[in-house]
Amino acid sequence: MRSMVDRNQVCKACDGSGLLADDENWQYSCTVCGGDGIFVSGDRPEPAHLFKVDENNRTME
Repeated sequence: MRSMVDRNQVCKACDGSGLLADDENWQYSCTVCGGDGIFVSGDRPEPAHLFKVDENNRTME
C-alpha cells in the first residue's frame, strides 16, 4: 500500500511521477526530485552531479 504524500511535497517539475520527457518523448529520471517524485522544503533543485548530454541536448545514461 502506497503512503499518502502531502500535496505540497509533490515535485512540480514531474507532477510526482519521477519522470520527465523531452520533445521527442524520450523519458528520463526527473533531475529536480531525483526520480522519487517528492520535493520537500530544504531539498536542492539542482542535480547532485553534472550529467552528459548529446548534440540534441538529450541526457546520456
